[in-house]
Amino acid sequence: MPDTVTTPRVAPKLKVERPKLYKVILINDDFTPREFVVRVLKSEFRMTEDQAAKVMMTAHQRGACVVAVFTRDVAETKATRATDAGRAKGYPLLFTTEPEE
Repeated sequence: MPDTVTTPRVAPKLKVERPKLYKVILINDDFTPREFVVRVLKSEFRMTEDQAAKVMMTAHQRGACVVAVFTRDVAETKATRATDAGRAKGYPLLFTTEPEE
């Protein structure tokens, strides 16, 4: 029987790329009460009272503020839920998302 040389198949190594991240941004408005914004930030984004107050004041002073950074699905879900919480109470509270650079 002749000697045969077989080479083992090498499975290609897959490169796993990290998912793109998206910023959740709080847009300031002049009608939503500050206490309500703080309550939404605490409940939806799991912030402490102090963190939520700082984010709310930054948005109030600058017009907008990055609340948090997540993967796309999580960011869009949280922004939608937070915006819907404001609409349910009749406030024009708005959270948006945009890709992180």
